[in-house]
Amino acid sequence: MALPLKLFSGSSHPELAQAIARNLHVKLSEMELKRFACNEIYAKPVESVRGCDVFIVQTATSRVNEDLMELFIMIDSLKRSFAERIHVIIPHYGYARQDRVATPREPISAKLVANLISAAGANHVITINLHSDQEQGFFDFPVDNLTAKKLFVDYFQRKKLKDLVVVAPDAGAAKVAKRFADSVGAELAIIHKVRPEHNVAEVLHVVGDVADKTCLIFDDLVDTAGTVIAGKEALLKKGAKDEIYLVATHAVFSHPAVDRLRAAKFKEVVVTDSIPLPPEKMFPGLNVLSVAPLLAKTIKNVHESKSVSSVF
Repeated sequence: MALPLKLFSGSSHPELAQAIARNLHVKLSEMELKRFACNEIYAKPVESVRGCDVFIVQTATSRVNEDLMELFIMIDSLKRSFAERIHVIIPHYGYARQDRVATPREPISAKLVANLISAAGANHVITINLHSDQEQGFFDFPVDNLTAKKLFVDYFQRKKLKDLVVVAPDAGAAKVAKRFADSVGAELAIIHKVRPEHNVAEVLHVVGDVADKTCLIFDDLVDTAGTVIAGKEALLKKGAKDEIYLVATHAVFSHPAVDRLRAAKFKEVVVTDSIPLPPEKMFPGLNVLSVAPLLAKTIKNVHESKSVSSVF
């Protein structure tokens, strides 16, 4: 007999949680969330979760530290309420870019967050496009690292763009960009860049033929947009057509990303709703694809002990 399914939402992205619930044809279970006068977080499921298969939707936004602390407390409250299994759905995994020691004395914060999710009492994590695949090994329990590639493939196949070149913004993104390029029948180019400091990118050269081609920069996320703006300028200098597309799973859009993207006038900027985008972060040419159906199918398959790989 299947365990009862309960779907909860944190405060980071209730719109996505509601969309997932609609796709699953279930109601969101109520979680009491509030702040004490001293700003400490309080979380408690309103109804019994004893013996249930529980899923929590909580993504990392610009208030990532608050989002994570709220998540840890929600997990703890569910564990202490005798939930049978606790699945964390964190579409945008906070601190994912801090995944190695690049210079002496740096922390591996992505591993620390994994430890904290585990210590809080989670049994399983569902995320989308981790910054590096090996981060799945930071957890001592199963991780489903989904990909939004099919959403983007379907979107651009309908456009039937000619002479398309998919551009990886750095060598680390080349493997994922190549898979996407193969799926849409495009060539691949790679931008070679260096980072003299955090959130600063300098393009050294472009590897690949982009002259008179329609270029599509494909990345896992856009933060301040410095990398993609520098990439666009480098592609134009190499003779690419003016119509350049930008595709990214996670629209972090830290200041001054929105101003930069408005000014850059990409042909289109295509992202997912893994992170909520308030009206002030919307601009002409921005298209947002929903990951709710993907996450709903994944939840259904996990709950029914079916394969997740078949979803994407």
